[in-house]
Amino acid sequence: MPPSGAPGEPPLVVVGRIDSGLRLVAVDARAAALGLEPDLGLADARARVPNLAVAEADPERDAALLERLAGLCEFFTPLVALDAPDGLVLDVTGCAHLFGGEAGLRGRALARLSRLGLQTRAAVAATPDATRAFARFGDGGVIAPGDDEALARALPIAALEAPAATALALARAGLRSLGDLADRPSRVLSARFGAPLVVRLGRILGREDTRVTPLRAPPDCLAERHFPEPMTQTEAIEGVIEDLVRSVATTLKGRGLGGRRFEATLFRVDGVVRRLAVETGGPAREVASVIRLFRLRLDTLADPIDVGCGFDAVRLAVPETEPMAPLQHGLDGRGVEETDMADLVDRLVTRFGRERVLRFVARDTHHPVRAAIAVPATVAVARRPWPEPEPGNPPTRPLRLFEPPQPIETLAEVPDGPPLRFRWRRVLHEIARAEGPERIAPEWWRDGESEPTRDYYRIEDAEGRRFWVFREGFYGESAERPHWYLHGLFA
Repeated sequence: MPPSGAPGEPPLVVVGRIDSGLRLVAVDARAAALGLEPDLGLADARARVPNLAVAEADPERDAALLERLAGLCEFFTPLVALDAPDGLVLDVTGCAHLFGGEAGLRGRALARLSRLGLQTRAAVAATPDATRAFARFGDGGVIAPGDDEALARALPIAALEAPAATALALARAGLRSLGDLADRPSRVLSARFGAPLVVRLGRILGREDTRVTPLRAPPDCLAERHFPEPMTQTEAIEGVIEDLVRSVATTLKGRGLGGRRFEATLFRVDGVVRRLAVETGGPAREVASVIRLFRLRLDTLADPIDVGCGFDAVRLAVPETEPMAPLQHGLDGRGVEETDMADLVDRLVTRFGRERVLRFVARDTHHPVRAAIAVPATVAVARRPWPEPEPGNPPTRPLRLFEPPQPIETLAEVPDGPPLRFRWRRVLHEIARAEGPERIAPEWWRDGESEPTRDYYRIEDAEGRRFWVFREGFYGESAERPHWYLHGLFA
């Protein structure tokens, strides 16, 4: 168990394998006070401080924790970006007034993270690079608009986070702060240290802005509710979700859109974030249908919602939308039937999961096995038309195929002709009619050139049963006789 930081416990360092050796990757305050710092070898650290507590670095768990914290910070804004390995960037444009201004938002964010036992620093500035520099190399706080460059000039050269060789060259040149560097002509700096250094300097000084790439793409539509007191009743939370569904439905209708995915995010006071998502097979904005899906989702949760200390915010986002025209049912009632079928599919997906409710989609191929593929019913894919049979003629391909094809024993009048009779599963079938062959060559770009060609026949036995059989290969191509297979049954 790692040290808790109580008085009398040894200093704690975290080590990782770097360049085939164990080096410090992080140190606590007591270890830093004793002169230990990251990148120092573990052997050297033990020589300086013999009673050292050592923990092994786990980058994967650190990354998972950072993503969890990003989800927690979505309480303040949906635009949260990772600043690996140990930072987050929040775009709070238009959100600060909900929390009493930028200072209030910063204070609440720090308090929310400190309740998890984390020591954090935060800054609010005009650009992401300036914010990172003030938080990591300055005193943090809220930087007033227009003061970015003046305050950034006092930051140390380390705020550039330049390579070690560049930092050493800047120090030897007598440059100690960003102000010292900013007073030099940018052309000279670019020629001496490279253009990336000048770009980085301009961004920290607030002269150039960059976009934040959030961990989750901004939704097309969202609505949220913040509560002055934590909400601890599940029924009340369901009511809030219903209100949010009505709100986003009104917004979607005004834009002529429908939602394909609705995601409710519940923020608990202790930092736990719970997400509930429902999908629809087509664009939807009917309030009753979406609410019914959410109720079904809540009823079928394997891990029921734990209210705990209560939720202080609920957000409903619509990350996937499509154009949706007003629905007008025809007099034949088919529109009503299609709507009822779509609602049934949505309920099945919500109850059993998207991977268990599938539909077939036609593919652009002549190969009978690959002519269709099963995809989740709610996934939007480019649809190809199914081949239409000629009017008055039976279908050329059966709906039911065997995988793999069933071997059969045949007797043919001529070697390359259709069979006169065949035996399948110990039953002999006398052929009354046969049509073919339909020659289907293999897809050499997938199967290779060694895959044999197939000759397919539609045959009917004396009792009226119809089969789809094929001969694999040709007589005379090899010493072995071609093999016959039953591939499908016609209805």
